[in-house]
Amino acid sequence: MAVEILESCLVKPSEATAPEHGVWLSNLDLLVARSLTPTVYIYRPRSDPAFFSPPVLKAALSKALVPFYPLAGRLAQDDAGRPEIRCSGEGVLFVTARADATLDDLCDFAPSDELRRTLVPTADVAGTLLAMFQVTFFKCGGVCLGVAIHHTAADGLAALDFVNAWATIARGDVAASPCLDRTLLRARSPPSVRFEHAEYSRRASGPNPTVAFHSAILPLSKIQVDALKGEGKGLSTFKAVVAHVWRCACAARGLAPTEDSRLYMTADARSRVHPRLPRGYFGNAIFRASSEAAKVGDVASGTLEAVAEMVTAATARLDDEHVRSLVDYLELLQAVDAAGLRKGEWVMPETDLWVISWQGLPIYDADFGWGRPVFMGRACLQFSGLVYLVPGPDGDGRLDVVVAMEPRSLAMFREVFYQELKCRNPWEHASCTTPAEATRYSIRRPTMEMQEPDSRDEDVHILSDAFLCSGLVVKQPTCL
Repeated sequence: MAVEILESCLVKPSEATAPEHGVWLSNLDLLVARSLTPTVYIYRPRSDPAFFSPPVLKAALSKALVPFYPLAGRLAQDDAGRPEIRCSGEGVLFVTARADATLDDLCDFAPSDELRRTLVPTADVAGTLLAMFQVTFFKCGGVCLGVAIHHTAADGLAALDFVNAWATIARGDVAASPCLDRTLLRARSPPSVRFEHAEYSRRASGPNPTVAFHSAILPLSKIQVDALKGEGKGLSTFKAVVAHVWRCACAARGLAPTEDSRLYMTADARSRVHPRLPRGYFGNAIFRASSEAAKVGDVASGTLEAVAEMVTAATARLDDEHVRSLVDYLELLQAVDAAGLRKGEWVMPETDLWVISWQGLPIYDADFGWGRPVFMGRACLQFSGLVYLVPGPDGDGRLDVVVAMEPRSLAMFREVFYQELKCRNPWEHASCTTPAEATRYSIRRPTMEMQEPDSRDEDVHILSDAFLCSGLVVKQPTCL
């Protein structure tokens, strides 16, 4: 697919904001991947002649940058060499483009190097620029909005808040203002570390190896999710599905039964600290959590309920004191050496998994006045061992399990994943593993009414710091 750039410009805040100054970054801001997070929003064609009018979008973007003015700044360093956001008002990159293809040509919008390269903007100043946007018009009349927001500036929920505020303003409505006070997650003085925080103690030794992986989306119907939840006593969707995934991964990867396996998760501090962070907190409030190490054989052969109890034990302790202790631990760590611990530098062993949930996130709320997106996802994935749980757009209880795994293991994982489900519910085996049925967000569907996301699961705060895209088995490139 060829894409022609029609216009590229910087959009600045429409009004004067605060005088130029530096925004202090918390320890949680400093330990995420120091790169832009690429995502895509896909919209159906509309007969409106103003459909995704660049002047309308740029005017709304300029207004949205007034309350979200740090995004119009640049990543810099303070006098002590600590990263900060320099609120300079220089603006964000806005690109319009035209593709020589239709949306149907893209089929399933699987994350790939081409998707990232053609539909999400790049710039030479990407190391300091905090936000970039690209509107690509397709031959069929459909549109893709490519978004790249620097992870140091915002985690997944914060980035969604900005895009949704931009869309709200484009519709002519009033958007909520963000909370820009990152000192709410400042370390205590003196620091008081009460827990081990092993998730931030492990780092790569020597050069980071490049681990080849493939990715796949494994759809689960509501019936299949309920069948998994029925295996335990009152299990949440998150715990039941994560336990199933962990068991299947240990069985499929060909690991020795005596090897240790650990489950990592991304948790959100917003509702875990006391008092809660204000609604609209704009920054990074996510942090790593993990289970205790377990033997591969115990996970693979254990009951789903027993493995789910390991997940429960890992999430139950993530309270205010745990978060404050972690921030203090990172304060001491930053003073020594945090190299190799940022996501993207830190290497996860092949025995482990990192599960991220999008349950409850407003990923389909970016309605700029021409309807909600029919698809939203990450343009490319990051590394092997990542698993994302993504609810369906219709709010019907469906769930996509997106897996990045070593090529030799992924085929076996898919087989074990659905065979286990068939044993639990023989009436609904996952025949949807075929390409045609797996692509349930297909643009070819004649109608798709978007609804509000499901009410939040008890594990809603196990949230994503990165976005994800539905896709079939594809080779994954190294990406930002």
